[in-house]
Amino acid sequence: MLDLWYKHSVIYCVDVEVYMDGNGDGIGDFEGLMQRLDYIAGLGVNCIWLMPFYPTPNCDNGYDVTDYYSVDPRLGTLGNFVEFTRQANHHGIRVIVDLVVNHTSTEHPWFKAACQDKNSKYRDFYVWADEKPEDAKEGIIFPGYQETTWTYNEIAEAYYFHRFYEHQADLNIGNPEVREELYRIMGFWLQLGVCGFRVDAAPFLIELKGIEHSADITDPYEYLQEMRNFLSWRQGDAIILAEANVPMEDIPQYFGDGDRMQMLFNFMVNQHLILALARESAEPLVAGLKALPPIPKMGQWAQFVKNHDEMSLDKLSESEQEEILTRFQQDKEQVWIYERGIRRRYPPLVGNDPRRIRLAYSLMFTLPGTPVLYYGEEIGMGDNLELEERHALRTPMQWSSEPNGGFSTASPDQLIWPVITEGEYGYEQLNVMAQRRDPNSLLNWMERAIWMLKECPEIGWGTWEIIEADNPAVFAHCCHWKQGTVLLLHNFSEQPCTINLKQRLVNSDQHLIDLLGDRPYEPLKLNSCSIELEGYGYRWLRVGKNQQ
Repeated sequence: MLDLWYKHSVIYCVDVEVYMDGNGDGIGDFEGLMQRLDYIAGLGVNCIWLMPFYPTPNCDNGYDVTDYYSVDPRLGTLGNFVEFTRQANHHGIRVIVDLVVNHTSTEHPWFKAACQDKNSKYRDFYVWADEKPEDAKEGIIFPGYQETTWTYNEIAEAYYFHRFYEHQADLNIGNPEVREELYRIMGFWLQLGVCGFRVDAAPFLIELKGIEHSADITDPYEYLQEMRNFLSWRQGDAIILAEANVPMEDIPQYFGDGDRMQMLFNFMVNQHLILALARESAEPLVAGLKALPPIPKMGQWAQFVKNHDEMSLDKLSESEQEEILTRFQQDKEQVWIYERGIRRRYPPLVGNDPRRIRLAYSLMFTLPGTPVLYYGEEIGMGDNLELEERHALRTPMQWSSEPNGGFSTASPDQLIWPVITEGEYGYEQLNVMAQRRDPNSLLNWMERAIWMLKECPEIGWGTWEIIEADNPAVFAHCCHWKQGTVLLLHNFSEQPCTINLKQRLVNSDQHLIDLLGDRPYEPLKLNSCSIELEGYGYRWLRVGKNQQ
């Protein structure tokens, strides 16, 4: 029987270099991360997703890799990594790692060999053209920071293709030797204790751009099936969580019949959730959920409020994007990036209003799928817009009011990135230790919500349905699994309300039991259809049998 552990998990995304510095050099490392495993386990997290930790020139936060079989010396050694996975497993935490194989750094030995010798086998590891293609300015991923997708290399005397920055040369997925290398990389890290991979830029990994006539297959989605076959043969319970922000009609190709990716980030629902939160109306979220295609029983959505990149809004219209910026009172020149998203964490969008913050995360935990938390979300960290591009929301974790937020004992000028020091998001005011001492803090709320989620397997495992309510600001849905049913209610408006559900959920021998809410509510009367909600309020309710 397959172990579908990802169906009932909470995933916690960690950037090692900014999480905890264990040796005092100003850079987070695996030694420091191991020191914080008790904290992560205490949250209720049972899966850590590690952002890239491989050797790198670090021109793109580690996504420009120079060696797939090692650990960046700044972060530790392979020995440190193995000890980390061992300790994580001891805490009941699985580990998945970023698999960045759409491209390599141009400093990678493969690319250097490809440039220096046209007869090298590594020449065909990349995508080349003798003349610059006419469409070189089309499909640019980073508008404003990237001018072309084809760059000339003088040593190679040819143009190489790069869907992303020019220092990230695309690999030729149509070359069987490249795919064999990919499987060796996966096998290597599986052997060292990981339980799966978050596949970066999955649509571009299988792109046939520049190799249309040389690829060994015509349907690039078959490559995803090959990856899954290898993974399942090597380790049956390992998973692939793919980043694929694609049109909804393409989504079924990534899941296949349950024989490709097990999980996909739910970009459609995330963007409609942000619009709903800005508009204070449930309608956009309902529309986003209804736009989703059916997925296989083994498939799962990964739900999030804010990931490690910009808050992408590309699935929304220009007017909806402008509406979000206006309603959240954001300066477009400061926050808008790549012509598609907002480079901010969520709390600064809502003025650090604890009601709106908890509403958003209550929704994330209860939407059908598996929740993914980005480090620092559990304490409501802010951002630093003085830093360029995405670095604004990748500042060091704030552990205490000690210098550097307890992240490092190094001097401030040695830190990998500056800690937030000023305002309500400064580390002296906002940190783990301060919230530990406050029973009403976001951190303590997050722990309660996660542990309650573990008592509601219906959300991760079950089927779901939207329940009609008589208030357009209220989103109501049910999750069913085996004999259990939970009802989830969320009020997007600041106005309190009493709602009546248009579908009867309880029979004469059943009633609703409060599991988690924004405040203590009076017990619901048997067979009552009227339910109170505070402004920005939420209630998790279980359908229970009446005691005789």
